[in-house]
Amino acid sequence: MNEIPLFSSLSIKSITLRNRVVLSPMCQYKAKDGMINDWHLQHYSRFAFSGLGAAFIEATGVLPEGRIGHGCTGIWSDDHIEGLSKIAKTFKEYNCVSGIQLAHAGRKASFLRPWDGASPISRDDKKEPAWQTIGPSAIPINENSPVPKEMSLEDINNVKQAFKVAAHRADKAGFDIIEIHGAHGYLLHSFFSPISNQRSDQYGGSFENRIRFAREIIADIKSVWPDRKLIFYRLSSIDAPGEGATLEDNVSLAKVLKQAGVDVIDCSSGGITGSPVLTKSKIIPGFQVPYSEKIKKEADISTMAVGAIIDGEQANNIVANNRADLVAMGRELLADTQWVYKAATHFNLENAKDYLPDSYSFYLSRRDEFLDRTAKPA
Repeated sequence: MNEIPLFSSLSIKSITLRNRVVLSPMCQYKAKDGMINDWHLQHYSRFAFSGLGAAFIEATGVLPEGRIGHGCTGIWSDDHIEGLSKIAKTFKEYNCVSGIQLAHAGRKASFLRPWDGASPISRDDKKEPAWQTIGPSAIPINENSPVPKEMSLEDINNVKQAFKVAAHRADKAGFDIIEIHGAHGYLLHSFFSPISNQRSDQYGGSFENRIRFAREIIADIKSVWPDRKLIFYRLSSIDAPGEGATLEDNVSLAKVLKQAGVDVIDCSSGGITGSPVLTKSKIIPGFQVPYSEKIKKEADISTMAVGAIIDGEQANNIVANNRADLVAMGRELLADTQWVYKAATHFNLENAKDYLPDSYSFYLSRRDEFLDRTAKPA
């Protein structure tokens, strides 16, 4: 078998990913009251048997008011466990390590779905009403957003408890990885960024104070999350060019997260003042990979690269050149759920068909056996 870094296994603690390709969390906005429904079961089953090393379900609210909007999945109730466990079970059946992203949207909560405008929900919307958002300080995202409530110490403790209980539920549902969402301007990121955090207590001001909330949440999660299972942390590697938290700040943060018990850093960027994408011009493939490379090298921690990773050669080069340990993909996998199999065939892997269900593999082998691709079509 050819040795292709992208298709090498990766073992962390007791968990082994069969290759380095991961489904990135992608919000679907199809839930009602946070509940998994047929949409989610059909959506995620497509990826369960697509040959991935691991897959994450979307940002899942640890509290109802922690959702981006009404369509987000939730994990604030034991009632959510049954639906989530069906997805985790399906992933496991097809040798795909199962992950869930735990999230609180903070001051970026109470928003409409993207196709409805991705703007704050109107206060007079009776069908899907708005709710009071919270943040480290009473600073809105921009002039078009409502002012969040500055969190009291009681509010902070309530959110910490919500993450802890959510982690326990994620374990009961059968997931092997938790990813804590600390990026894109959501609650944990807003505590870290000096743009949105102007507190004068133990949760604001200095670097040590601004990372306190995240450290405490990780400690609470670790108190209920099995040691053999993994913790990822998504961070925004830079806030915005020339302002806010820098890449160097995030290298320092990654070092602290490693000490706190995080196994992998998921390196995204932006979002503190709006969209996670830092520019309105077209982005280039792999535009966030340099962040992953720097954090991996300087913080000495495993990283996952995200952002416009398109084809197998690009993905393989990222791993081969030690720029990341994992590559996470979203849109490309939506467009082609057989991306992993096609990449394996591109590299002429002898076991390429192992990245397909056996029924698919059987029929494709018959196709290759009988089809003369060189013949002129009749």
